[in-house]
Amino acid sequence: MKAIIPVAGAGTKLRPHSYTQPKALIPLAGKTVLSIIVDQLKDAGIQEFIFIVGYLGEKIEDYVRHKYPELKAHYVHQHDRQGIGHAIRLTRNIAGDDEIFVVLGDSICEYDVKAVVDSKESMIGLRKVDDPREFGVAEINEDGYITHVVEKPQIPKSNMAMVGVYKIVESKQMFECLENNIHQGLRTHGEYSLTDALDCMIKMNVPLRSFKVENWFDCGRKETLLESNATLLKKFATPIDTHQYENTVIIPPVSIGANCTIRNSIIGPNVAIGDNTTLDYSIVKDSIIGSFSNLFDIVLDESVIGSDTNLRGETRSLNIGDNTSIDLG
Repeated sequence: MKAIIPVAGAGTKLRPHSYTQPKALIPLAGKTVLSIIVDQLKDAGIQEFIFIVGYLGEKIEDYVRHKYPELKAHYVHQHDRQGIGHAIRLTRNIAGDDEIFVVLGDSICEYDVKAVVDSKESMIGLRKVDDPREFGVAEINEDGYITHVVEKPQIPKSNMAMVGVYKIVESKQMFECLENNIHQGLRTHGEYSLTDALDCMIKMNVPLRSFKVENWFDCGRKETLLESNATLLKKFATPIDTHQYENTVIIPPVSIGANCTIRNSIIGPNVAIGDNTTLDYSIVKDSIIGSFSNLFDIVLDESVIGSDTNLRGETRSLNIGDNTSIDLG
C-alpha cells in the first residue's frame, strides 16, 4: 500500500505564515501537521509515501528527508493547481494499481488507523458536522456503505462530511474515473475534485464503506489552529523540568523545543514553542511561537508568531509571519 499526501496548497487562510512556510509544516503541539499524519500512517505499517508538492515544495522535501530518512518517499509536483482530483491523478504512474491511502495534508483526524489500513474494502472517513456545505458530503445506507457523494452542496441531503481520509482498494477504477472527468472537463466549483471520482466509482458499483472519524482538527485558519494546538498539547505534551528556565513559571500543557532560553517569564497554558527560541520578561498563553525567535518584554494571548522573529514591547494578540522584527515599545 502507498500513502498519497497532497501538500501543494498555498494555505491562503494562514497568511502571513504560509508565505514562507508550507501549511503542512506549521508548528503544532511540538510537532507539525505533516509529522502527525505521517506518524499515524507509519505506525500502521505504511512505508511508501507519495507527496504532492507545489508551493514551497522544496521545504516539504527537505523536511521529509531529514525527519524520515527511512521512508521510501516520492515527490510529484503540481505546478498548476486544479483541485485535489487533478493532484491525485498526477500520482498514477507511481501508484500503479496498488492499494492507496489518501490523507489531505491539512487533515489531522483521530480514528483506528490500523483497522482502516488492514481493511479489505475501500473506506472513507466521515464525521458529522453542523454545516456540511463546505465539505464533500456522503449519503450512507443502513449497512454503512456510501450511496452518493457530492462536493460542497448548497442543499445537503446529509450532515456526514468527508474530512480528507480515503482508503482505496480499487485504485485502477479511481484513476480511470479521474482520467475521464479531466478528459471531459468535469469540474465542480472550478476544480477537478476527488469527490466526483468517488461518485463515479459508486456508479461503477465499487463498494465504498464509511468509517467514523472520532476527532478532526482544523488547521486551516489562525483561530482553529490555536484550538487544535490546545487540544493536541493535552495529548502530546510531556512534563517539563521548570528548573532549567530561570525565574519562570510553566503552566501545562506546554511544549518547548530544544535549546530554548526562557527567563523571568510565565508560559502557558496551551503554548507551543519551537527550537532555539529565547523569551525574557514575557507572559505567553494560548499561542504558537516558531523557532529561532526572540521575544522580550511581551504579553501574548491567542497569537501565532513565525520563526526567525524578533519582538519587543507589549501587546495582546498577534499573527506575525517569519523573518519579522517589531519593536512595540
